Amino acid sequence: MAESFAFNIADKLLGKATSLLVDQVSLAGGVYAELENLKDTLSAVKAVLLDAEEQQLSNHQLTDWLGKLKDCFYDAEDVLDEFGYDSLLREVVNEEGFRRKVRQFFSTSNPLAFRFKIGSKIKGIRERLDKIAADADIFNLKKIMGVPVPVIGPHREREKTYSFVRASDVIGRDGDKDKIIEFLMQSSDDDQENMSVLPLVGIGGLGKTTLAKLVYNDARVVKHFDKRMWVCVSDEFDVTRLIKEIITSATHNRCDDLLIDELQLHLRDELNDNKFLLVLDDVWSKNRDKWLELKGLVDVGAKGSKIIVTTRDKLIANVMGTRPMYELKGISDDECLSVFIRCAFKDGEDKRYPRLVRIGNDIVKKCQGLPLAVKTLGGLLYLKTNKNEWVRVQDSECWQLEQEKDDILHALKLSYDDLSFDVKQCFALCSLFPKDFQFDNLELIQMWMG
Repeated sequence: MAESFAFNIADKLLGKATSLLVDQVSLAGGVYAELENLKDTLSAVKAVLLDAEEQQLSNHQLTDWLGKLKDCFYDAEDVLDEFGYDSLLREVVNEEGFRRKVRQFFSTSNPLAFRFKIGSKIKGIRERLDKIAADADIFNLKKIMGVPVPVIGPHREREKTYSFVRASDVIGRDGDKDKIIEFLMQSSDDDQENMSVLPLVGIGGLGKTTLAKLVYNDARVVKHFDKRMWVCVSDEFDVTRLIKEIITSATHNRCDDLLIDELQLHLRDELNDNKFLLVLDDVWSKNRDKWLELKGLVDVGAKGSKIIVTTRDKLIANVMGTRPMYELKGISDDECLSVFIRCAFKDGEDKRYPRLVRIGNDIVKKCQGLPLAVKTLGGLLYLKTNKNEWVRVQDSECWQLEQEKDDILHALKLSYDDLSFDVKQCFALCSLFPKDFQFDNLELIQMWMG
C-alpha cells in the first residue's frame, strides 16, 4: 500500500513521544508537560497530512508548507532520540553498577541540568510546530484519521541506453520503423553530402529509443551498412567521451588510454570510406559548436552514411538535422491496451478478469498513447486483482492536472506513490547522485542502512 511521506514521519514521532511519556512518568512536571503538548500538536497535524499531501500536487504554497513541516519533524526526531538515548544510558548505568565511571565518561552527571536543556529543546520544537500548524487553516485541509491510504497524484533521471531490443516485445511501431528504414536505404540526392542526419523527435515516454533500437537491429539495416555504432549522449555533449564510445561501439575494443589526437585519428580511420549508421541517443545539449566538431570528425564515411539523433527538443533537431525531423506520435488505444495487458497480467490471465480489463482500458486511454506510461501502470497493477486498487488509479485526480514541460509523466508519479514509506526515503536519497553517475551497489546499501 502506498503511504504518505509526511504522515508516516508524524506517526513515527508520535510513537516515540508516547513511548517516552510512558517510560518517563517520573519526569519533572515541566518536561512531561512539554512532551504532552508536543504529542498533542503532532496528533493535530497528522490528522490533515493525508489531504495536504494529495492537494500539494496543484498547490505550490502547500508544497512549501509541507517542506517546512518535514524539516521541523526531523529536528523533533533528533531531540526525542537524544532524550531516549540519555534515558537508556542511565538505565544501563543503574543496572550495571558503573554509575560513577560512565557518568564521568559521558559527562551526563547532572540529570537536572540535562532535563532542563531537553525540556527547552522540546518546547522550542513544539512552538515552531505550532506556528507551522497554524498556517494549515488557510489551506482548508480535511482531517483524515486512521491508517494511511494511497496518495495518488501527479514529478527525471535518465540511465544509459543500449542498442538491443527484442522486436516481439514492441507493439505499434512497425509503420514508423519501415518509414525510417526507407530513409536509411536512400542514397543522398545532394552530390556534396556524404552523410545525412535524421532527428527522431517526441516527448518523453513515446518510445524514441525503442524505435531507434528496432531500426538499428533490423536485418535490412545490418546488411545495408558496413558499420553500425550506438552511443548514448545524455545531458553533456562531451566530444572526447563520444569519440571514445563511437570507437568502442565500432571496434568492440576500449580506447581509454589514447590521447585526444590519437582518438580522432583512430575514429577517422575506422569510418573512412565505410558506409556507417550512427545512433546518437538521448541528446539534450543545444551546443552547436560541439555538434559541428563531432560532425566534422565523423563525416569521412562513404556516400549514404546516416546518423539518427533521438531527442525531445525540436530546437536540437533543427541544429543537428540535415533532413526534416521525424516526429513520433503515440500508439493507438488498442495497441496501448495490448501493451498494458502484457504488463499487468500473466500470459492468458486477463481472460479471468474481464472487469479489470475494462478498467484497464479506461486507464490506458488516459495515457495518451505513451507506451512508457502504459508499461509503468501495467507493472504497478501486476498481479493485483483487487478491483479497488485498479479503480483508485482510474479515478486519480492526477489525470486532471495539467502537465507542464519536463514534468514527470503522471503515470510515473502514480508508480512512485505506490512505494512504501521506507522505500520512498531510499529513493529520495538517490537524488544526491548526479545523473548517469555509476555508483557501487554495496555503498548505496550502506547509505540506506545509515
